Parts: sequence; structure tokens; C-alpha cells
Amino acid sequence: MNTATATTRPVTRVLRGMPASDGAGVRLTRLIGTPLAPEIDPFLMLDEFRSDTPGDYLAGFPDHPHRGFETVTYMLAGRMRHRDNHGHSGLLVPGSVQWMTAGRGIVHSEMPEQEDGLMWGFQLWVNLPARDKMTAPRYQEFAPEAIPEVTPVPGVTVKLIAGELAGATGPVQGVATAPLYFDITLAPGAAWTAAVPASHQAFAYVFAGSADIGAEGHRHTVARSHLAVLGQGGQVELHAGEEAARLLLIAGRPLGEPVARYGPFVMNTREEIEQAFADYRDGRF
Repeated sequence: MNTATATTRPVTRVLRGMPASDGAGVRLTRLIGTPLAPEIDPFLMLDEFRSDTPGDYLAGFPDHPHRGFETVTYMLAGRMRHRDNHGHSGLLVPGSVQWMTAGRGIVHSEMPEQEDGLMWGFQLWVNLPARDKMTAPRYQEFAPEAIPEVTPVPGVTVKLIAGELAGATGPVQGVATAPLYFDITLAPGAAWTAAVPASHQAFAYVFAGSADIGAEGHRHTVARSHLAVLGQGGQVELHAGEEAARLLLIAGRPLGEPVARYGPFVMNTREEIEQAFADYRDGRF
């Protein structure tokens, strides 16, 4: 992509997350999946969990079902053990990522494996197209060393979970929405223009410092713990101020399909949701 001629995406909305509780009482901040941002097609939910108070996270997320979408867990601090009813288990450590395709159905748990200290990370829900909602469940799970880190310009480092940059490719592959998932660190005063497919929906979430996002004359300062919904265009301009900034830049191809959603099930019709409940009740996951 020629970024010199691409249109810079504007910031169309800036949202602050809402306090929420999930699992067995884990306290978290919900950025997408709220009344202000019910979804950003194909993204259904984005949660940040961050606490060094054991009572906020120790209860974890005991066994619960999913059908019809994908969950993406990215850990910054702490350890999380996951297990499912198909015999799969693993441990997420700081810097690791799990991209789970629930498909036709899975029952799993996500439980902290530490009793104190900082537990910090993100979980993103990504919708599946109707043709893939009943596919077989699968995992893509990667240790920190499997996630490339590149320096596109001085003062900027990017961890590539999904997508391509500077000859490197993120480890997550074969996802229907062709996602881009970057963890970007900007040194004080650094600037970078990221190419993003014009076909995709995109947002940026700032989780350290603050970042100016947008073209000159139309920049928005996005503070820590705020999410910027981005308009159309082929690139995203990012600038740090006097302090370093760190943010997620996430984009995906929208599905444009009806969404029927109830709790842990995301399908296209109410009848499919009712079938999901029946299948779960009858042990067919």
C-alpha cells in the first residue's frame, strides 16, 4: 500500500470503558459490548482485566460454553490456565496469545495460576461468518517468543499478533475476517503511520500514556483507558506526546450479517440461539 496517497482514517468516536464483572466475579473494564459500542463489526466485545488485588481475579472463569465466534486472549502480566471439554489445556504467560475458534461448541475454563500480583490482559470476541459458525473448534496458541516485534521507524516498536508489517507476519493465520492485531509502543515524541486495509473496520485502544490519532489538523488526543473508533481510510496516523504511549490497533473485515446474541452464543437467528441452548443442555458440545 502506498501510504503517501492513502486516506488517513479519522477518529469518529472516543469511548471510555465501563466497569463490569464476568465469570465468577472477575472485575474488568468493557470497551466493546456496551450500550455505547454494542459491536464494531466483526468485533463483538473487548475486555481489559487489570488488577493487583487477588479478590478481583482469583475466582476466574470456571467452565462456560461458547458457540459461533472466536475469543482472543492476550496476556500482559500474570498467568492464566485454560482447559476444555475436548481435553485441551495450556498456560498463558505474559506476552502470550490464544486465538480460540469456538465454532460449533466448546466448554472451557480460564483460571488464574497465581494467588497475588498483577493480572493484566485483554479478551476480544470476533464474530464468525454464518458459513463457519458450526466449524470444528480449534486453538492457535503462541508463546511470547513466537510473536514478532518490529521497528518500522525509530522510536516505534510493534508486536504482530495478526497481520503483516516490514516483512514480518503475525502467527495467527486462517481467520475469516483477515484481522490485524498490533501492540504498538511509541517513544516520547515518536510518530508512525500504519497501513490498514481500506476494507476493514478498525479501532485503537490506548492502555498506557496518551496518543494523538488522525491527520494533521484533525487529530484527537486519546487518553489512557479510552478507545478510538476509526473511520474509513487506508492508514492510521499515530503520534506520542511528551510521554511514551502504548496501544492496541485492531482491524478486521466486517461481515455485514445479522447478529443474534445471547450470553456465550453468537449466531445469525433466534432459532439458532435456541438450538445452541438445546445442544448445550443435552451435552452435544
